[in-house]
Amino acid sequence: MVSQPDVPEPAHAELDSMLSRKFGREVANYFSGSPLNRVSFLRTNHEFITKALTHPSTSFLLFNNLAPLVKDPANLAYAKHEDLRELIGENPFEKSEEELIKEYNSSVTLPLVLFLGLDERKKEGFEHGIYKGQPFFAVDVTPKGTVEKQASAVVESMKGKGLEFMEGRMHMSLNAPEAAVYAQARALLDWNARNPFCGGCGQPTLSINAGMKRTCPPTDYASLPNAQGATTTEATPRPRADCATRKGISNLCFPRTDPTVIMAVVSHDAKRVLLGRSKRFPPHWYSTLAGFCEPAESVEEAVRREVWEESGVHLGRVVIHSTQPWPYPANLMIGAIGQALPDGEKIHLEHDPELEDAKWVGVDEIKEALRVGTSGLGEDAGPEYKEGGLRLPPQTAIANQLLRAVVGGFLESGEVSKI
Repeated sequence: MVSQPDVPEPAHAELDSMLSRKFGREVANYFSGSPLNRVSFLRTNHEFITKALTHPSTSFLLFNNLAPLVKDPANLAYAKHEDLRELIGENPFEKSEEELIKEYNSSVTLPLVLFLGLDERKKEGFEHGIYKGQPFFAVDVTPKGTVEKQASAVVESMKGKGLEFMEGRMHMSLNAPEAAVYAQARALLDWNARNPFCGGCGQPTLSINAGMKRTCPPTDYASLPNAQGATTTEATPRPRADCATRKGISNLCFPRTDPTVIMAVVSHDAKRVLLGRSKRFPPHWYSTLAGFCEPAESVEEAVRREVWEESGVHLGRVVIHSTQPWPYPANLMIGAIGQALPDGEKIHLEHDPELEDAKWVGVDEIKEALRVGTSGLGEDAGPEYKEGGLRLPPQTAIANQLLRAVVGGFLESGEVSKI
């Protein structure tokens, strides 16, 4: 069994307030709880970004094909500026965004450097006005384009130090604070990688705002591809095709976040919980139901729709429990608890064939599975697990948190639901 990392501590957990007394303390999920202050309004401040990137205390988190640099599965590893100088130069933010746009050459690969934020727990050293802390950046060192040689050298240099780029579709073994830093960086790198071309005109885009925005420049020093597919550099920039994103105030493309609902569904008598299993799940492994929000749909409506589509169960009251950033690639999991209508508990899977099975499970069985049968999809259950018993997601998944809330006091078994 792989050791499961802790989830982050809730914000202001000990604060006594009207809201905490009425609704309980805030719930924090894995991938949230970042130690970094993003100071997002400073990303366009040229002086700040330049000073932050070149400061001796600055740390750089490296990614190779979205695989993060780590010391071990629980701990990220960080590089320093001198490790990256051949790839990113002395200062990739030396020129203003206006200059970068004016000098844009789509045939030249500019290494992607993202500003993540300041760790204000470490106030010694870097400061900019009233803002103090250790700056953190993320850099894409995937060997590609015109910087393939330089990026490859960085990758090999890191490996030569005994570090590795942790492969895998998902990384949920990192300690909680660094998991949040990783999630922010991964989501932004993935978004930049998926948007190399403008959605309005299809031409190449340029990353600006320290990785948080992409723009469609009006000119390009690169000539059009020749018959062999190569491009050359023009002496003067050529005007690019007209684009709607350059008109008015719409010259922008910002990172997207896709809202997704995930819900623990309780029976009307509050004694059972609805669980489902996908075809890709290992034997006996079940989870809560989930699905994407659709346009012009409230979270509560999305919960009721997805549950009915996937299981045939009709829900009444729905309440929001907590949320979880999910950087695969860029979702916000909105966790909810819903209760079935008295005459709406019959399960049938005829609507949406997404689930292989769905069933009502007693609260006591879920409590036991949370104690001995949680694990990631590719991991073994705990040593006390008995083959054939119910298996559930690990504590790093919001599904686990929702189930713990339901069986641990959010509902009291044997009473009418308090939802």
